[in-house]
Amino acid sequence: MSNILTDKKILVTGGRGFLGSHIVKKLIERGVQPENIFSPSSSELDLRKPEDCESAVRGKEIIIHAAGITGDSQFHRDHPADIFYGNLIMGMELMEAAHRENVEKFVAIGSATEYPKSANMPFSEKEIWEGLPEPVHAPYALAKRALMAQGQAYRAQYGFHAIHLIMTSVYGDGARDESGPIPSLIKRIISAQRSGEDSVVVWGTGKPMRDFLYVDDAAEGIVLAAEKYDNPDPVNLGSGREISIKDAVGLIAEIIGFKGNLVFDATKPDGQMRRVLDISRAEQQFGFLAKTSLEEGLRKTIKWYNSQI
Repeated sequence: MSNILTDKKILVTGGRGFLGSHIVKKLIERGVQPENIFSPSSSELDLRKPEDCESAVRGKEIIIHAAGITGDSQFHRDHPADIFYGNLIMGMELMEAAHRENVEKFVAIGSATEYPKSANMPFSEKEIWEGLPEPVHAPYALAKRALMAQGQAYRAQYGFHAIHLIMTSVYGDGARDESGPIPSLIKRIISAQRSGEDSVVVWGTGKPMRDFLYVDDAAEGIVLAAEKYDNPDPVNLGSGREISIKDAVGLIAEIIGFKGNLVFDATKPDGQMRRVLDISRAEQQFGFLAKTSLEEGLRKTIKWYNSQI
């Protein structure tokens, strides 16, 4: 199997979404011809249907599965069944269709929420099965874990080249406000500043520590793994740096120039108190290290948001 993507026909599911569109851009930067990249919308192909998965993979050599049903914590509380069924069926049917089509490589995009609630910090890939995920995100996380198990099983029985990438929280240009804490906070603080409000309420105590990865770095890591990594073990993709929600919000407000108060509502849930990834395997296996500092990434993201208003 060649690790060179340039001449491959590549399916990027979710390729018109936030992360997927940056993966497509990165592939083109690598020399992949745009006409060889396929990214059907959910209205064109419903990947919960086996026949649509068969259509999606037909004639493709590489699959990067970035599509998913997810959102903020409230969305996860309100839609656990939709999240579990949709993500499980999409992944399962797509990988089965890819195996039947003799696709060369299947790159599955997972999430740091797959890790057990009680896992040691930083999260190491060897601990992924050592307990249950944090309850609110468990339906999503377990569907993603099942996709990882499917890839390992297909590799063991069929020699199918499936890899599983575990993403930390990704932010950047094009992110919807429900796609993570950073986009939501940027949008709300910009809105408060423009309307002259003197405070912004932030859910939780602000104490949880998080690892935020700028989207261009995330796409670079995914494409590097597609080119160079071929192993059944999952791989973390993160920034390798952690920051408290309180400090992240303060930095966002400073860059925007918001002079009002940041009010932390401790009656709202914090979620996991720490979520940071051990990134050593990605560096060792395919040379990935995030290049964008949080401040630089936030400045680029805020500039993009302002351009959209």
